[in-house]
Amino acid sequence: MPRLLDTHIFIALLEGRSEQLPASVRQEIQAKGGALYLSVASLWEIAIKSRIGKLPLHTRLHDLPDAARQAGLILLPINEHHALHTISPEPSTRDPFDRLLLAQCAIENMRLVTIDRALADHPLSATAAP
Repeated sequence: MPRLLDTHIFIALLEGRSEQLPASVRQEIQAKGGALYLSVASLWEIAIKSRIGKLPLHTRLHDLPDAARQAGLILLPINEHHALHTISPEPSTRDPFDRLLLAQCAIENMRLVTIDRALADHPLSATAAP
């Protein structure tokens, strides 16, 4: 099944910190079968946080799409279905980027690879208990 990387996971890969990720997350990233995606929503979130000084990056913003592709990720655009989808069950987070990632997973039949506690137990998470 295709997997969508949460923003935190992409940043860890980008900065060469994948060894610090939990083993279950590293297994999801390295699993055979099913492509790995990065949402344009994650690029948007990174750009906003970087510009307001909340996220220091070693990579220039305009280099992020190429960095994602070089890491073997497929960029997933945002469309109107993603923007308007209601998540069920409701996640415990109110973060609009997290909700958008879950909506993309629901619509595109993907699982979210995340370390975010507010998302990790959601049924759309790759690491949720079956």
